Amino acid sequence: MQRNPKGHKGTFGHALLIAGQWGMAGASILAAEAALRSGIGKITVHTPLRNNDILQIAVPEAIIHHDCSPAYWTEPVATLSSYQAVAIGPGIGTHPDTANAFIHQLENISVPLVLDADALNILAQHPDAFQILPPVTILTPHLGEFHRIEAAVGLSPEELVKRFNIILVLKGHPTKIFYPNGTSVVCPYGNDGMATAGSGDVLTGVILGFLTQGYSPTNASRLGVFLHSYAGDLAANALGHHSMLARDIITFLPEAIKEKLGNEICL
Repeated sequence: MQRNPKGHKGTFGHALLIAGQWGMAGASILAAEAALRSGIGKITVHTPLRNNDILQIAVPEAIIHHDCSPAYWTEPVATLSSYQAVAIGPGIGTHPDTANAFIHQLENISVPLVLDADALNILAQHPDAFQILPPVTILTPHLGEFHRIEAAVGLSPEELVKRFNIILVLKGHPTKIFYPNGTSVVCPYGNDGMATAGSGDVLTGVILGFLTQGYSPTNASRLGVFLHSYAGDLAANALGHHSMLARDIITFLPEAIKEKLGNEICL
């Protein structure tokens, strides 16, 4: 997909990110900045009130939408008509009120959706919610999160994606993506320097960014994973594997996009 040289911020989409309980604002920051660096026009972050000042300072480009709770997510976002894609999960916690808000949010989502982190833990705790996932929702668990899901539903990755018509990004080294048509792809990039807190939040933001710009869930998941991992390789080459931080992946994401976007291996 070519970027419109005459486009404006409305052209490139408006994303909704639901992230960050009190004490986990960093997860929402990393995901929001990664989405913006992926090329979207606007992002709104729904987060508890106590995260307001942190996010306004760290990501001034983001619009902040406050939950009625000061500390954690308690109410679904009522109006989704202005968003092209939604991501839920980084740092939201698993408080019962948050789980209830999450399940009710699933009931009124009709745009592309990516779920990560505590959204996946809530799914594992409430496996009946798999029945109401929007078609081709993207799940991005690491192995620990997936094992909790697997224990709850008793399905392998291949069975899970077929049963519920979803995409599974199983994070690791290497990361493998499972599609509901029975195909899968292994990412050729990535390194152990990316095994650091927040890397998954960055991936959520990148995938959200491409969904928001109109890429299909199939292409957004593959493109997001490949560019995220390639940016991680660039960061490791520059900084070494020992000293990488998740935000270093965001720093090198523009270079990764310049080098790889449009290359058939990414699409």
